[in-house]
Amino acid sequence: MSKSYFDTDNNGHKPFELPGARPHYNPDRPGQVEHIFLDLSLDIPKQSYQGSCSIRLLPIRNGIDRLTLDAVNLNIESVQVDDVPQTFDYDGEQLSIQLSEVTQIGKRLLIAIAYSVSKPQRGIYFIQPDKHYPNKPTQVWTQGEDEDSRFWFPCFDYPGQLSTSEIRVRVPNPLVAISNGELIDTTEDGDDKIYHWSQQQIHPTYLMTLAVGDFAEIRDEWNGKPVTYYVEKGREEDAKRSMGKTPRMIEFLSQKYGYPYPFPKYAQVCVDDFIFGGMENTSTTLLTDRCLLDERAALDNRNTESLVVHELAHQWFGDLVVIKHWSHAWIKEGMASYSEVMWTEQEYSLEEAAYYRLLEARRYISEDSSRYRRPMVTHVYREAIELYDRHIYEKGSCVYHMIRAQLGDELFWQAIQTFVQDNAHKTVETIDLLRAIEKATGHNLLFLFDQYVYRGGHPDFKVAYSWDGDANLAKITVTQTQAAEGQNGSKDLFDLKIPIGFGYTQEEESRKLKTFTVRVNEREQSFYFPLENKPQFISFDVDNNYLKTVALEYPIAELKAQLESDPNPISRIYAAEALSKKGGLEATKALSASLKNDPLWGVRVEAAKQLAKINLDQAFDGLVLGLKDKNAYVRRSVVEALGQIKTAESYKVVKGLLQKGDPSYYVEATASRVIGAIASANLEEKPKEDKVLKQLKGILEEKAGWNEVVRSGAIAGLAEFKTSEAALNLLIEYTKLGVPQPLRLATIRALGKISGGQSPVNLERILEKLTELAKETFFLTQVAVASALGQMETPKAVGILRSLAEQSADGRVRRSAEEEISKVQKNIGSEKTLRQLREDFDQLKQQNQELRSRLENLEAKSK
Repeated sequence: MSKSYFDTDNNGHKPFELPGARPHYNPDRPGQVEHIFLDLSLDIPKQSYQGSCSIRLLPIRNGIDRLTLDAVNLNIESVQVDDVPQTFDYDGEQLSIQLSEVTQIGKRLLIAIAYSVSKPQRGIYFIQPDKHYPNKPTQVWTQGEDEDSRFWFPCFDYPGQLSTSEIRVRVPNPLVAISNGELIDTTEDGDDKIYHWSQQQIHPTYLMTLAVGDFAEIRDEWNGKPVTYYVEKGREEDAKRSMGKTPRMIEFLSQKYGYPYPFPKYAQVCVDDFIFGGMENTSTTLLTDRCLLDERAALDNRNTESLVVHELAHQWFGDLVVIKHWSHAWIKEGMASYSEVMWTEQEYSLEEAAYYRLLEARRYISEDSSRYRRPMVTHVYREAIELYDRHIYEKGSCVYHMIRAQLGDELFWQAIQTFVQDNAHKTVETIDLLRAIEKATGHNLLFLFDQYVYRGGHPDFKVAYSWDGDANLAKITVTQTQAAEGQNGSKDLFDLKIPIGFGYTQEEESRKLKTFTVRVNEREQSFYFPLENKPQFISFDVDNNYLKTVALEYPIAELKAQLESDPNPISRIYAAEALSKKGGLEATKALSASLKNDPLWGVRVEAAKQLAKINLDQAFDGLVLGLKDKNAYVRRSVVEALGQIKTAESYKVVKGLLQKGDPSYYVEATASRVIGAIASANLEEKPKEDKVLKQLKGILEEKAGWNEVVRSGAIAGLAEFKTSEAALNLLIEYTKLGVPQPLRLATIRALGKISGGQSPVNLERILEKLTELAKETFFLTQVAVASALGQMETPKAVGILRSLAEQSADGRVRRSAEEEISKVQKNIGSEKTLRQLREDFDQLKQQNQELRSRLENLEAKSK
């Protein structure tokens, strides 16, 4: 791939389509698949199985003489149609059956394929103990999305085909087999047990699943339907802590979507080495066992709760209402992500939900600015799995929220319920959502979809304010900076009706805003508002419903009032960002007060972040107080911020925290990384470095525990010592097989970071290690290797990434390897000169900060 390819103009954004991308369409349908029946017998030690796949097909057309099924690397033994053997061709990817009798409309065919599989590459995964990991459980599990079912059984593998399914599977005792639908039979046969599951509601092939293991089963229920959790034995308490809210969530979503949970049971199975966070197989979600929380982890980890509600939401959006083509995946992924927001609002508060939404928006914005910009609906790609990015999850969630804001709560839920009820057990495209909205509410939202769904991007607003005291006029100037100057009719402009509020703090009801709605549709517009009194603060996009970025250019007094009094937490956060850009003692005091007093922990988290950006010693004093915050998320953010302030004082504070410990794993992990960052930055004394290395080594030896969070923090701390051979030696130790998976993956990524300042000899050692690791087949290892190589600045990294891209069986690995290649090429080029400039600049900044802090102190005293 030539470098120039990545530099093509896409309004300054890299394109989504990689070389080789092409339009994808669903294939023509020979007929309707009505039922799929798998009858399998597993041989777990040999990582193999054999059996048959029977497909009942109702033809749509007369005269079809050949059927083509997806089947990758299967050993096809025989094919029969209605008990008559058929001739077939098989090229390792597609099974082509020459029918001895051509099809007739309405005359069903029963296709029976006998086959076996040995050491499958994807689709079905065999997990078992080995000499490096003797305690690994024995498990078998499947993963079909996007197009991996064809790796474990022959099928018409695209989401447009919906059928009922059943799986009968023979497994050795004491293992349990869990699958879609209901368990209709179990039989003992010698040392084996045969489980027979049947799913009576139609669903696509990618949602068929099988999970086998020696699980503990925890039973719960919702409205008489079984709700079960399967986990490794000994983790029952963690299971209840992590998934115990499921029945309440089922009730909540059944109400919201206006459709009672549609399947006979809901099982959640936690499996080892899972390659996603979770997968919403119909009635049987698989989750990574890393989502199981112990008591300490539950202090500041809501990711599990979000994951559980996300996969559950898919039982409606994705499983009951199925996307017709991968290009419309945002409909299901966006709603599952928005259900995380809805649940946060239900379980915690409206303010917390707003903050959750802001974090989602930021994750999408970061992908849009640093990775690529794309329309949410596109059928041009190399592999469908490439679409599973932050544009369909996080941006999708924000789009659902904008639809809700546009319609208002009552009509929004009416529209969603109409969509679900009209399309239950059917396939949908984006247009069907628009139609349901119009049918239920009379509103046509195509203008919103045109701007946010069918094209890439979002508005970047710059908002300025001034007050004319003589005329009692507030002037607001809004600029859409994403469009080039002088381009008023530009396709990059957004046309939105935005509410602007003026806040008055002295009134009894200090949180009341006077609000006007204006149409923003040009590159730069000024609006004038006649007001009785000068407002204390200005709220742009009241409630912050639109997906956007905002830079506020208000005077400091207005920003302080907004940070203190705006009822909306996101507006307070925007004010905090603007204040830190202003800098100075006033801003520092306001942010310190916010960190201490804001009622929402999310705003306190953001105040800490912004304080760290102000180059004044007084910022440090405000931050340190935040370490006493009761909320672990806030303490984590404060420690993070102290890592930005690389001084002897911040070193002392973080060192003290590490010695004393913290109730939260994440706070300790952050402190372990941060102490490395501070010590390696500017503390010239060598003994400090040795001390910190010794301390981090101690953490690695003693702090093994939940998901290796704390030890992974220590690894990240070591990676900050870019010139230290001792730190590198330690890292290399922890990349060995036998090191717990999460810790090993963190260490592999850290090799990229530490490579920046190592000697040529040590750089060779890192490259050798990564070359060796790149040969491992485990998906997560390959992703970690690609990420490490992408941080390096040597042409040799490109070679390893190329071979990784060529050898990996996974489309996501191939894509990330190619994206990392362009990063390395960039690093090699301009980076060197830039870095020198940056280092000189940082030194000047440090000296400047000391002078400014002294000056601010003198001024404060003289007042």
